[in-house]
Amino acid sequence: MLLTPGPTAVPEFIRKSMANETIHHRTKEFENLFKNTRELLKKLLNMQEVVVFATTGTGAMEAAVLNFCKKKAVVINSGKFGERFSKICQAHNKPFVELKQQWHTPVCLEDIKDSLNQHKDIDTIFLQICESSGGLRHPVESITKLVKSINKDIIIVADGITAVGVEHINTTNIDVLIAGSQKALMLPPGLSIVGLSSQAINSLQSFSAGYYLNLKVELDKQKQNTTAYTAPTTLIIGLQKVLQTMDDIGFDKIYKDTKKRAAATRKSLEALGMKIYPKAPSDAMTTIYHEQSTLIRDMLKNSFDINIAGGQDHLKGKIFRINHMGFVKNYEAFWVVNAIELCLDKLGLRQFDSTANQIMAKEML
Repeated sequence: MLLTPGPTAVPEFIRKSMANETIHHRTKEFENLFKNTRELLKKLLNMQEVVVFATTGTGAMEAAVLNFCKKKAVVINSGKFGERFSKICQAHNKPFVELKQQWHTPVCLEDIKDSLNQHKDIDTIFLQICESSGGLRHPVESITKLVKSINKDIIIVADGITAVGVEHINTTNIDVLIAGSQKALMLPPGLSIVGLSSQAINSLQSFSAGYYLNLKVELDKQKQNTTAYTAPTTLIIGLQKVLQTMDDIGFDKIYKDTKKRAAATRKSLEALGMKIYPKAPSDAMTTIYHEQSTLIRDMLKNSFDINIAGGQDHLKGKIFRINHMGFVKNYEAFWVVNAIELCLDKLGLRQFDSTANQIMAKEML
């Protein structure tokens, strides 16, 4: 049972859709497929335009830095992926101001306000909606509203790789929204998606950069329902299938079910005496701080066939993360919290009494 926060499990119906013969990307057949996929992506992201790259999410992050930061950026860093934006800026010699927090702590709005007032040449801001290294949810709605109230011309880039498909995202003040295939979209890694506002599109008309990651070049082609370079046809076939399925179910229903499952999981584990790590948890995953995290993860994998994620850097061996993205079945959510309770019993930390599943049943059924 794969319950890591990326890559997530690929359901059988998606695997089957990609098992058919592939198609050539310079055909009417592909154009029709891609047109439908793009329309569904616009609906999911709630953005005016969308670009698909044959890269992981990091490729889309780099494309955003290359194409939108002309002078100086603000980077919000509460984990590995905020840090990644900083490293991309460094790699391309883009000046930036880094607002760094502990991995469980959302950025302070006053710090953002001070940075924008002190650095009048800032033209972009980069942040995560969900910082998956700790499971933190930034107050993106408040951040974006504040930034636009100070300077409406600043391009706001939101990494939604572990938020898109998990929750409704208010894109009113977001100019660039990034997603990836291997999270809530339940595909293998290899696709990144960039949603664009009208302001971002206008910005690209006067400035764009890069070769393969040039957003203007790619957008111009994709408006014609083709791609500038070779399209990952098999992944796009799978993407159309999953988007159509999500649309048929209803995005709002998926968001509601995910939120309910995440809240129930957190309550179940807190009832076992476990500590939720982030101060503002995302619904994409449940992150638990526990000194025996490595032993618990090993037991889950070896005794219960459950694979969850650990922590990185200073949190290695200190946290574990349980995925809620995608079509996680109720019995899987019950299974994992019950197995964790059994692990605690085996470790002599708490006697098993089925508390976790009782709480799950109360919250979900």
